[in-house]
Amino acid sequence: MRLKLKSANAIALVCGALVLTMTGAAFAAVPLYQMFCQVTGFGGTVRQAEAAPTEVLDRMVTVRFDTNVRHLPMTFRAEQVTQRVRIGETGLAYFDVTNTSDQPILARAAYNVVPETTGAYFQKLQCFCFDDQTIAAGETLKFPVQYFVAPELATDAETRGVQEITLSYTFYPVSDDEKPATTGAG
Repeated sequence: MRLKLKSANAIALVCGALVLTMTGAAFAAVPLYQMFCQVTGFGGTVRQAEAAPTEVLDRMVTVRFDTNVRHLPMTFRAEQVTQRVRIGETGLAYFDVTNTSDQPILARAAYNVVPETTGAYFQKLQCFCFDDQTIAAGETLKFPVQYFVAPELATDAETRGVQEITLSYTFYPVSDDEKPATTGAG
């Protein structure tokens, strides 16, 4: 009887540990997946670069800018719909965001590129994405994106013929559970 009780306790302990591990994995999945995509360029996720490449090719690509807003009273547009850049050359694009409401908005932008196979080669040096942006009522802000298309795009069999890349941004509201904790002076 004592052996059955120890066995039952061991099973309960293993099940409890498994539940805790799975719960932790569920909470860690989104940031880990986002980090994986940014490191590998998987799913059209643009990579963050430390410096522009030293090699600039003669081959040109067209970069198309797509802007979207999800459930926010704002306008969001690229100052240029397209840019032609040489592969390896640094490009700079500006985006205008206007809060059309009479209340401040807390929003965040996410991005991806199409075709997805170019995600590993479309790299940004400066970006407003994934940072919370507070936009006052009626305010218009200008956000820069500095980027380049890595020269390796031209030699990859899957991307060799790509002539156009679309960089798509979507602004969405920051939910209450995503807002940073604030402390008040008692």
